[in-house]
Amino acid sequence: MTGRKIGAMTRWFATASVSIFLASPAAWADGTKASHGISVFGDLKYPSEFGQFDYVNADAPKGGEIKLQSVGTYETVNPFILKGRKEVLSGLVFDTLMTRAMDEPDAVYGLVAKSVNLSEDGSWIEFNLDSRAKFHDDTPVTSADVVYSFETLVKEGHPRFRIIYRDVEKAEALGSTKVRFDFKPGFHRDLPTRLAALPVLSKAYYAKAKFNETTFTPPLGSGPYRIVKVEPGRTAVYQRVANYWARNLPVNRGRHNFERVRVDYYRDRDIAFQAFFSGQYDFREEFTSRSWATQYDKPPVIKKLILRETLDDQTPSGAQVFVFNLRRDKFKDRRIRAALDLAFDYEWTNKNLFYSQYQRTNSMFENSELAAHAPPSPSELALLEPLGAQVPKEVFSKPFKAPTTSGTGKIRSNLRKAAQLLRKAGYRVKDGALRDLDGKPFVIEFLNFEPTFNRIINPYIRNLERLGVKATIRIVDSANFKYRTDNFDFDIIVERFVQLLTPGVELRGYYGSTSADIPGSQNLGGIKDPAVDALIENVQAARDRPALIAAVRALDRVLMWNRYFVPQWFKGSHNVAYWNKFDRPKIKPKYARGVIDTWWFNPEKARLLAAGTAPQRPGH
Repeated sequence: MTGRKIGAMTRWFATASVSIFLASPAAWADGTKASHGISVFGDLKYPSEFGQFDYVNADAPKGGEIKLQSVGTYETVNPFILKGRKEVLSGLVFDTLMTRAMDEPDAVYGLVAKSVNLSEDGSWIEFNLDSRAKFHDDTPVTSADVVYSFETLVKEGHPRFRIIYRDVEKAEALGSTKVRFDFKPGFHRDLPTRLAALPVLSKAYYAKAKFNETTFTPPLGSGPYRIVKVEPGRTAVYQRVANYWARNLPVNRGRHNFERVRVDYYRDRDIAFQAFFSGQYDFREEFTSRSWATQYDKPPVIKKLILRETLDDQTPSGAQVFVFNLRRDKFKDRRIRAALDLAFDYEWTNKNLFYSQYQRTNSMFENSELAAHAPPSPSELALLEPLGAQVPKEVFSKPFKAPTTSGTGKIRSNLRKAAQLLRKAGYRVKDGALRDLDGKPFVIEFLNFEPTFNRIINPYIRNLERLGVKATIRIVDSANFKYRTDNFDFDIIVERFVQLLTPGVELRGYYGSTSADIPGSQNLGGIKDPAVDALIENVQAARDRPALIAAVRALDRVLMWNRYFVPQWFKGSHNVAYWNKFDRPKIKPKYARGVIDTWWFNPEKARLLAAGTAPQRPGH
C-alpha cells in the first residue's frame, strides 16, 4: 500500500565491445552488427526465428471482457506528459519500437522495429522499421513518426524522457523505414534498450492535436487496443483492435486476448473493496494486509466463485518508504532524519496491523541480488573508498539495518537515542515542543490521498509527539496530491521506488542531483549528493553483471546510511483475487503478473458463475 506508485520507467569511460548490447551470431560488417533483439549485457533467450514467448498460450481464444478498478479519477488519456493524473491503462494504445520479454531481465525484441544495427564502437544505433506497421487509421508508421516521437517526448513530454534520453545527440530518419540515433561521446550501456522502449506517436495526428495538453479525446495509436469510452471519475474502456498490424508477430502471439478491458473508478478503497464481492469488477490485487487476512471470508470466496492466490514475484521489490523533502531545512541534517526513523515502530505495525505478513525494508533493492545485505565486498569498497568523508563511515564496515523494537509498542530506548540525536542537531524541548535554536517548533505534515494509511501514520505521530514533534496528516484528493508532489510541496509522503532488474539511467531520475529540482521528477526527496551522483555513474559504467551488482550495492549503502528515507516494508509476492471466469497459460511470466497480457476469458466458466456454480480451478 503506497501513497503513490511510481512506475517503473529509467558512460562514460572507454568504449566497450558491443557484445554488451547485442546477442546475435551475425558478424560485424562495415563496423555494424544486426540483431533481432537487444539485451544490456548481451544475453538473449530467444533466437531470431522464435515463434512465441514461452509464457503464453499461442492458441488462447480472443474475446470477452476483464473489468478492473482504480481509486479516484483521471484527468487525461495522454500518458506522456506531466500535467494531470493519467488513466492507468492508456499505454495500451501505443506501440513501442521493441517490446520486453517478461522472462528475461532486460531483453527486448522487435515490434515496430523488426531489427537493429549497432555500431561497433557503440556510438549509434539504427532501428529498422517493419514496413507493415501502421496506426489505427491505417496510415503507415514511418521513420519521420519515430523522429517526431523522440523529439516531442524530450521537448514537451514528462521530464523523465529528458533524463533518460539526455545522452542522445540526435535522431535522424534514413529513408522511410530506418531511424538512426547518435550518442554523445562516452559509454552508454543501457541507452539502446531505453530507446527501444520509445513509444511511437503519429506526427500527422499531433499536427492537428496538441500534444502537451490534458485531453479526454482518445488518441491515435498503433497498439493492440484503442480507447472507446472515456468517463472521468467513472470508467475507461479499451477495445481490442481486430486488425492490429502486429497481432501475428512472435512477440504478440498469445497476448492481448481480451476483447475489452474496462477500468472502473471508485471514490475510495473501501467502496472499491465492497464492489469487488458484488461482481462489479473481476480482478483485484490486495495491498492491505488486514483485508487479506480477515475480510475475504465472503460467500463468493467460500463458494469458490472468487479465487484467492499468492503469486510469486521475482522482480526487485524496491523500497516503500517515508520520503523526507530534503529541500526543507528541517530535514537536511542526517541526525534529524535518523532520529525520526527511530520513532517509527515497524515491529509493532507489522504485528498488529499487518498480521506479520511483511518484512522490514533495509535496502532500496529488496527481493533481489542487488540488495546490500552483507558487509561490503572488495569490489564495493573499491568504489566507496575514493569517496572518503563524502559518505557515512558506516558504509565501509556493515550493512544498513533499520532500528528495531520489541513489537510491544514500548520504544523508550529508541526514543532516548532519538532525543540525543536531536539535541546534537541543535534542538531542545521547551514548553512541550521540540524547538530549534531560534525557538521555532519542529512541525511535520504527512501528505497523502488515502485515509486508509492513517492507521499506520497515527501511531508514528504519537511516538513523534513524545519527542516534542508536532505532526499532522493532511488528506487531499488524488489530483491535488499529484500537483503538490510534482511541485515538491510536502514535508513527508509515502512512496514506493520500483527498481529494475538491471538498473541504469533511471537512477539519475530517482536520486540524481540534476533531477532534484525538475517539476514532476521522480527524485521526490530532492537528493543532491555528489557521492550518490558518482555511484550512479558507476552503475552506468558496469560492463558485466558482477560489476553491476557491486556498483548497485555500493549505491544502496550510501542511500540507506544517509537516512534519506524512513524504510517501511516489503513482500516478495502478490496477493490477488479474481472471479473464476478466466484461464491462463501453464507458465507465469517470471517478471510480471501477466493478467491483462496473457490470460483469457472462458465463456463456459462465466456461464457457470452467472448460475452461481463454481467452475473448476483455472485451466491452461
